[in-house]
Amino acid sequence: MLMRSEPFTEVHRIAQQLLGATPAGTWSHPAAMPVDAYRSGDEFVIAFDLPGVDQDAIDIDVERNVLTVRCERRPVDLGDGAQAVLSERPLGVFSRQLFLGDALDVEKIQATCHNGVLVLRIPVREQAKPRKITVASHTGAGPELLSR
Repeated sequence: MLMRSEPFTEVHRIAQQLLGATPAGTWSHPAAMPVDAYRSGDEFVIAFDLPGVDQDAIDIDVERNVLTVRCERRPVDLGDGAQAVLSERPLGVFSRQLFLGDALDVEKIQATCHNGVLVLRIPVREQAKPRKITVASHTGAGPELLSR
């Protein structure tokens, strides 16, 4: 139901971690954001870690079953005369793309953001839900059933 689609972004993120660089992105090269995904009953739940990101800086799009989440973490206004002594939290643009399967109803996605976690809930389409099929009994000769 879900596929990752950013192999180069992931390689870039790992290289930054190995080199000790702070992962930050630009609009042309956004950094990846951590994500968890799971199925809960008849819905698919995706949670993105976005600490320090304002809700109005989050952009969510779906096009041809490709879910794109982009956001920007902006620097905090330190005020007049204040100087940063230590700055390790990544700033910049973050993005994640996921391929959603046809079994999901992308028209009914719900998004909430609480405590720096963006949660998307995507219901499973009615056609994709498991259903019970009953077997009807037939009171006749068996060979004519095979000839249909």
